[in-house]
Amino acid sequence: MSWIVLIASGVLEAVWATALGKSEGFTRLWPSLVFAGGLLASMAGLAFALRSIPVGTGYAVWVGIGAALTVGYGMAFGGETFSLVKVLLVLGIVACVVGLKLLH
Repeated sequence: MSWIVLIASGVLEAVWATALGKSEGFTRLWPSLVFAGGLLASMAGLAFALRSIPVGTGYAVWVGIGAALTVGYGMAFGGETFSLVKVLLVLGIVACVVGLKLLH
């Protein structure tokens, strides 16, 4: 159960990071509210998961999921440049996250 919550929290990290960018310095209401809700839910899930997953592993997986999804979303919808090298590097992050899960 902790791993499922951790993965969901990593997805929420990407949600709040993306909403933060769209909030334009907290001047736009809805992205600011999505940021706040996503941040609270993501942190609560991370805290829950770290009760049974080592902090180093849990945090690395949480950040890795959030970073990979945020970059992927940015390339697909946010105007971030797409390159094969960037995709390969993000896939490296994903591989490391999977490796940490397999070692746990």
